[in-house]
Amino acid sequence: MAISGYGVLLKLTLASVSLVCRKRYRLRPRSPLASAPASSIPGVSILRPLKGLDTNLYENLESTFTQEYANYELFFCVDDDEDQSLTVVRDLMAKYPHVKAHVAIRNGVTVGVNPKVNNLMTAYRQVAHDIIWVLDSNVMVDPGTLARSVDILNPPPNSPRSPSRRIGVVHHVPYAWVTKHTLGSRIEEAFLNTNHAKMYIAINTVAIESCVVGKSCLYRKSDLERVNGSLKPIPDADAGGFQPGARGLAAFGRFLAEDNMIASALWHELGLRHDLSCDVAKNAVGNMSLMDYIARRIRWVRVRKRMVLAATLSEPFTESVLVGCLASLGLRYLTGFPPWLFLPIHFLAWLFVDMDVFASLAGHPVPASMRWQFLGAWAARELLALPIWFMAIIGNEVEWRGKRYEVMQNGEVRRVGEGGGGLTGWIMRWGRKSADYYQPLETRE
Repeated sequence: MAISGYGVLLKLTLASVSLVCRKRYRLRPRSPLASAPASSIPGVSILRPLKGLDTNLYENLESTFTQEYANYELFFCVDDDEDQSLTVVRDLMAKYPHVKAHVAIRNGVTVGVNPKVNNLMTAYRQVAHDIIWVLDSNVMVDPGTLARSVDILNPPPNSPRSPSRRIGVVHHVPYAWVTKHTLGSRIEEAFLNTNHAKMYIAINTVAIESCVVGKSCLYRKSDLERVNGSLKPIPDADAGGFQPGARGLAAFGRFLAEDNMIASALWHELGLRHDLSCDVAKNAVGNMSLMDYIARRIRWVRVRKRMVLAATLSEPFTESVLVGCLASLGLRYLTGFPPWLFLPIHFLAWLFVDMDVFASLAGHPVPASMRWQFLGAWAARELLALPIWFMAIIGNEVEWRGKRYEVMQNGEVRRVGEGGGGLTGWIMRWGRKSADYYQPLETRE
């Protein structure tokens, strides 16, 4: 059993590396839309939720001003007109006067407990285009990203690349880069650029279920206005049917991981599919301590647990430590092959695959100057994965942006009071002290 499961996992990993990472991410061709006139291409509204002065904020926001695409508008979404990020926004608006850029102030609009959804609502109601690109404030993208993404979301008629089912979401795998070389930041970088990317790409390659991280997502407002997050199929979806009651972005304010729920709703309610472009969402990681990293991982495991329980319970069996131990025991029982010889081979093979994933996403191998630091962070991530999973699986409360929530069925949340006991509660409170690593309103990783 352990040996067969090990074989299946290896095949899944190899599929992500050989069929997607190398082919898709090591070559990023220029889209014809990049040089097309505005009148001949679909319009896009870019929404960027902001809160304070984030790591690398100027460069992150500037990357959307410099997109090689002639027909888009920008909305910078803030809670109030005193937000510090507006200084950066106004400098960029003056630098790029030819770009249609707007500031959208929330002014108390509240549609649910999710602060990111509340932040976006004013701009969402004002957009001029049907295609919406929601892009977190800690993300920087290459100039050709929008054109290549629209190519996938809206392929030309009779295009040979047109899928059998319409694409409802185009998303981008996160790629982390460290701006402050702390222990937690290094481990987060190793996690996002190896294990997370590997499994995320593999799951989306198999594409048997929705799996979307919301740091950078394109979808159509007209599709979102037909769904409500119930995940119940709409009987006449192909004929333009829609769910009863509240729909659209406001209906997802009750979820903490609204990005994943929006993608799942488009998948299950409308029968649409998702696709990754060949671009990455470059994610700047600032000053993250070890406790910050642990608290962050606990938070999102708990969210996933309430949304996709079976997948969350199976996560340990995708981790190198548990899989290696089980496979070594099975191999020893069946063939007498010694674990002391199998385990080094296993971990070296696992590391080789992870380093290859990193090279595909980054466009280059891990630089020699940081190789040993990266390997140490990678090893720490692998060793911490199971203890973090066990701590996360026994609770339902999470802390996000200084507020505590209880995660309920299907990922809905409700506010709870301060406190929270036990080891995980202490870790959450500790992590709050230096949380300047990810100021943006991020969602599930």
